[in-house]
Amino acid sequence: MLTVGGAALLISMLIAFVGDAPFAAAAGLWLVLGIAVLADVVMSRTGRKEITVDFPSEVFVGETVDLKLTVGNAPAALSGQIDWPDGISGQTDITFTADNQNIARAVIPCRAVRRGTWACDHLWLIWTSRWGFFEYVPKLTLGAELRVVPNIRLIESGQITSSVNSALFGVKENRAIGEGSEFHQLQDFVQGMDVKTIDWKRSARKRSLVAKELRAERNHHVIIALDNGYLMREEIGGMPRIDHAITAALATAWAAAIGGDLVGFYSYDVRPRIFSAPTAGRKAFARMRSRTADLDYVSRETNHTLAMTELNARTPKRSLIIIFTDFVDTTSAELLIENIGILARRHLVIFVTLRDPELEQMVAKAPESMDGVAELVAANQSIDERRIVMERLTRMGVTVIDTEPGKVTAQLISHYLEIKAKELI
Repeated sequence: MLTVGGAALLISMLIAFVGDAPFAAAAGLWLVLGIAVLADVVMSRTGRKEITVDFPSEVFVGETVDLKLTVGNAPAALSGQIDWPDGISGQTDITFTADNQNIARAVIPCRAVRRGTWACDHLWLIWTSRWGFFEYVPKLTLGAELRVVPNIRLIESGQITSSVNSALFGVKENRAIGEGSEFHQLQDFVQGMDVKTIDWKRSARKRSLVAKELRAERNHHVIIALDNGYLMREEIGGMPRIDHAITAALATAWAAAIGGDLVGFYSYDVRPRIFSAPTAGRKAFARMRSRTADLDYVSRETNHTLAMTELNARTPKRSLIIIFTDFVDTTSAELLIENIGILARRHLVIFVTLRDPELEQMVAKAPESMDGVAELVAANQSIDERRIVMERLTRMGVTVIDTEPGKVTAQLISHYLEIKAKELI
């Protein structure tokens, strides 16, 4: 439109400058342009746009879903834009595909990156008129809402249930269960069994050898402790650390519930926030899932001294305590180490921290500039300081899991099953 108008204005000025052409010629040019514009407006009318949205109401954090849009009375070439909220990541520019019935469709993949309820309120449609004089950009109400919740995909798939049942109660693990401390039943002694399991008094009465079948003790206390301070807001793999931690924590809580233990939940930042006493069964898992879904992304520094002191006071019985946290360097971790050491005198502690894969890749790649050298030195220093902290915790008897987000769940459940088999709690 601006190009045509500019050309018409230039021609009109040339006509006026020459002076020999009549004024009617310039007026006629503008009249023709006005008629063309009016015709373009009339021919480009497509009626009111009807938008249909197909969007799931709930999705697990870290997963990708499709937002499906259908626009009725659509022009041939239609595009659009969506202003995504903070919790959803997706492409900004959208291209629609129209059919012969003037219905345009688009499928937009979007990834849930933060927990919470997020609304995509508006959609801007963009198309040009038939002859290109105008560009239409109406703002339409979209009204799509998505609730992003903690990821329990592994639990829903039954993979964790199968693993725990196989490890604790399956045929392959009968030997480990037989070395437990809780009496289960009597059985006939057969060759290959441990002689120490023979019940001599009952064998004398029965006049044949019988053995005690023992199994791992159940009803242990398992406490999941989540640090929700500002360091846990740092993103790894496009998601905050706290969301990776919640995914692994919920998977472990489910495994512990299946394993017959009592599961409790504790969250903290600058001060203790939530404490749920250990509870048996799926009720504990449901409560923990609800509370982790409501955890805010905060910018407060974590007070480990207050948090660990409070946790120690609330757990008088020896428990398995799994702490998800992070630190910057050995100086900032000093109080963390000291207070976890106090906790480890009474309880069995698993310390879980998430390793940044990008930091590992940075160290493995040769630098190409002086800035790259500086980044390499800083990355190596960070890795060395983390290693020092891990070694100090290990010497205190703390089990340390320092791994990438995608591997933490499997390692944590494996450690839990090993602890159950060895009856270390």
